Amino acid sequence: MALNDPLGDMLTRIRNAYGRKKTKVSTPASRLRTRVLEVLKSEGYIRDFSQTDFEDGKSEIEIELKYFDNNPVIREISRVSKPGRRVYVSAKSIPSVANGLGIAILSTPKGVMADHEAREQNVGGEILCQVF
Repeated sequence: MALNDPLGDMLTRIRNAYGRKKTKVSTPASRLRTRVLEVLKSEGYIRDFSQTDFEDGKSEIEIELKYFDNNPVIREISRVSKPGRRVYVSAKSIPSVANGLGIAILSTPKGVMADHEAREQNVGGEILCQVF
């Protein structure tokens, strides 16, 4: 089965798993997904993730979701730049999410990073998703 938007699929799996109060969710592995998960982990939105390689050459990522007082840490997670409509911003016009309480994850020439890190490095790029 071909996926048009693998990152959007991963975000939807995370959103659905939080809705069902799951502690773990798995998704097919890719470099972009791994980079986005590294940002989510460093910002404290997920507990951890691990990659499993199978014999047929495919690999899977298992994501450990994070809860605080039985409530999901991620209240809202949404895709901004989609395959049909890419959203690019300059370093000066990076939006703040929920008045700075959330983050936007950007794909920049210097790698995938959170919005505050992109502002520090004065680099723009494609807004992949927003997390609050």
